[in-house]
Amino acid sequence: MSTSSAHPRDVLLGAQAGAVVLPVCDHYSGVESRMRKSLALQAEMAQEFGACVFDVTLDCEDGAPVGGEAEHAALVTELALAAAPGMRVGVRVHPVDHPAFAGDVITIAGRAGHRLSHLMVPKVESTDDVREAVEALNAAGAEAVPLHVLIESPLAVHHAFEIAAHPRVQSLSFGLMDFVSAHGGAIPAEGMGAAGQFTHPLVVRAKLAIASAAHAHGKVPSHCVVTEFNDIDAMRAAAKKAAGEFGYTRMWSIHPNQIQPILEAFAPDERQIQMATKIIATAAAADWAPVSFDGTLHDRASYRHFWQVLSRAHATGRALPSEAQAWFAAPASS
Repeated sequence: MSTSSAHPRDVLLGAQAGAVVLPVCDHYSGVESRMRKSLALQAEMAQEFGACVFDVTLDCEDGAPVGGEAEHAALVTELALAAAPGMRVGVRVHPVDHPAFAGDVITIAGRAGHRLSHLMVPKVESTDDVREAVEALNAAGAEAVPLHVLIESPLAVHHAFEIAAHPRVQSLSFGLMDFVSAHGGAIPAEGMGAAGQFTHPLVVRAKLAIASAAHAHGKVPSHCVVTEFNDIDAMRAAAKKAAGEFGYTRMWSIHPNQIQPILEAFAPDERQIQMATKIIATAAAADWAPVSFDGTLHDRASYRHFWQVLSRAHATGRALPSEAQAWFAAPASS
């Protein structure tokens, strides 16, 4: 039976057709004025690119003043509810062992769970922490809210594969600053920098373990922050390394200056987009049988790669050739 009319997503991904695909940038803000500006910028860029190209994660862990956690949770809830339609808004709550965690979940997930793209739980050490977070979400009536987790210690890295395997976990993020400080001075401060985080062996090992754990279970690995937010060259270099050498498909932003460099670094370039389009079109015309393209053999394994290139291009707002536009406009077959 010919499959040329089938959607490439169905043919090439099969059972993985529903695999997690998230915007490549996750932008964090916790101060009220910055949260409001972040949500406004998200809506503006969605208009510009024709898609929601980055998530906004409203921050309770670092954003809430000590003693004012309940008020901050209420503010975050109102902001999430007021976000523009179609925008992806998540919230980082306090760790599960923090006194404010339960209140965060009850207030935010209980009132705005239907509006949240995800709930980020920091300082997850094991699947016990994941289960506790899931139970709290379910008790708040937010059974459909995905969990994103922060891996921030050597023990958490050790448990990364088990954590990634939990069905409610959608994404694993690397918490660089806490990971370095968890080593009691054994990793120098340079290990937290834009360049040093890619050279210190313990940090590199943790990054690779988290990325591998996420990919092993079909989850999204999200790369850590670059604190030198005014150094665009450093930000661009770090994003390119994260995407091109460390296997990350998403990255944190902590300043609006960082969003565009992340989008650029994680997006395929024009040459890749054109090649991917031609190869997928050739494959479809051949009913997905192996083909020779520019003297190179391609089959479903490489087709799958090139389809993912096009999916990433679409998610980052890149202009697509007309053939590719048609694939993304058409619904996947059932």
